[in-house]
Amino acid sequence: MAPAAEFMAEIASQPGAPAKVLDVAASHGLFGMAFARRNASTKVVAQDFATVLDVTRTKVTAAGLDSQYEFLPGSAFTVDLGQGYDVILVTNLYHHFDMPTCETLMRRFHAALADGGKMLILEMVPNEDRISPPAPASFAMMMLANTPSGDAFTLAEYQQMLTAAGFSGIEKLDVPQSPQQLVVAVK
Repeated sequence: MAPAAEFMAEIASQPGAPAKVLDVAASHGLFGMAFARRNASTKVVAQDFATVLDVTRTKVTAAGLDSQYEFLPGSAFTVDLGQGYDVILVTNLYHHFDMPTCETLMRRFHAALADGGKMLILEMVPNEDRISPPAPASFAMMMLANTPSGDAFTLAEYQQMLTAAGFSGIEKLDVPQSPQQLVVAVK
């Protein structure tokens, strides 16, 4: 995940500008830490369940980034996310849910972003034919078999959900050294 994290920070960080970043389902913390390392004035709010944030906190401390972090325990569906974020990172989360549930989350994240803020979505995104490229197509099959309603969504499906949630400027980028794609959406 480190190359993907660095790629995300590279395309969304404003050189020298302070930023407020929400790292949703922060887990290992690599994504938020990539932003924090790029700019000492960046503040990262790591959101995840309390037990998971113990792991995140350990990694953040080991990286010497404590002063740039806040920790927000709870579910992304119910916790008060706050507002005014320049960037919201949503990595490997949406594939667990159906489209209406994803749209509900997207609306919450849209409300938490500052005007002009960006949501970065890291996921496997199959082509519209849903059978290519091989890695995202295989992942879609895995979600079908192993989750109650998860899926690997196509770009058209992301555009539909994101537009309904109030986003615009939607684009998909290939992530170097990764089978995943990055979907960028602007408030």
